[in-house]
Amino acid sequence: MDRRLHADIHRKAGDFELEVSIHSDAARIGILGASGSGKSMTLRSIAGIEEGVSGHIEAGGRVLLDSDSGVCLKPQKRNVGYMFQNYALFPAMSVIRNVMAGLKGTKEENLSRATDMLRRFRMDGYADRLPGELSGGQQQRVALARIMVTEPDLILLDEPFSALDSYLKEQMQYEMQEMLGSYQGQTVMVSHSRDELYRFSDEIFILGNGRILRSGTAQDVFAEPECVEAAKLTGCRNLAAIRKCGQGRIEVPGWGVTLSLDREIPDWAEFIGVRADALRPVWGERTDGCIHFDLERTDELPFEKHFYIRTGAAAGSAPALADIDENLLCWSAKPDIQKLIDERGLPDWLEISEENLLFLRR
Repeated sequence: MDRRLHADIHRKAGDFELEVSIHSDAARIGILGASGSGKSMTLRSIAGIEEGVSGHIEAGGRVLLDSDSGVCLKPQKRNVGYMFQNYALFPAMSVIRNVMAGLKGTKEENLSRATDMLRRFRMDGYADRLPGELSGGQQQRVALARIMVTEPDLILLDEPFSALDSYLKEQMQYEMQEMLGSYQGQTVMVSHSRDELYRFSDEIFILGNGRILRSGTAQDVFAEPECVEAAKLTGCRNLAAIRKCGQGRIEVPGWGVTLSLDREIPDWAEFIGVRADALRPVWGERTDGCIHFDLERTDELPFEKHFYIRTGAAAGSAPALADIDENLLCWSAKPDIQKLIDERGLPDWLEISEENLLFLRR
């Protein structure tokens, strides 16, 4: 099977415009974005169920859409499996008939293939039940079995875990990866959950306002998101504008510090970020790159505690990032650090270490 997705998609819907290019031969592709970023529209465009799409889409070695030559295959001709958020099972049809619904062989052939697929997904004991009699996780298995039985070139998963409770999500994420283990084609999953996509994806595309902001391996994208919106989507809480003030030095007005760096500062860098768990507590004498620990509030979570620190930077200037309070830092303390706080009290400073800085553009 030719495992290469080429998708250059343009779609204008009112004030929103989708303009994305996804080119990948990865087995598992993730698309990360906030609500309204165009994630589901991208999947629907690839599947052929979104109207008004132009561009070029190729999957499994076949051209599905090419505006220049007038090619636009109907959804049923694209050999693409699509799992909707609500799984879209036929409520009045049994599990086995749901799985048989897309098959075009004889009744005996279809029954044999569907039964075999349900056995692979450990759902053969539920063949005669209706979807409404199944749990959310079981419905997901049936929906995926219905897709896999047709042997598609490409599988599209639209927020597949959004309808599941938190306990079941982790279990089903593992099970889905196991169930897709023998699949030879590509799978594209969209989600607003960075954790889901980090575990799932070989390659990630970050989508914001209808545009690809960053792409690469999951590890590279999270390590170097490169732009502010991508940094936020990958979980970076602390962001601020910078001013370059000489060789290897940057001023961070929002944090009230000047940092001297050995690293090269990219010409395009306008902002920096530091993840909440990358700040280092300091007791006693201040070192370079430290911010005074002026506690504003705490947020107790099951396995960590968040401390929100007012930086003491000069107020009054307009923030460079309208939706970010640059004068407030979030520090995430894991249990080992909390034990240290119990012994020594709150730290005097928070240190911003050079190796944990993210250089960002707008």
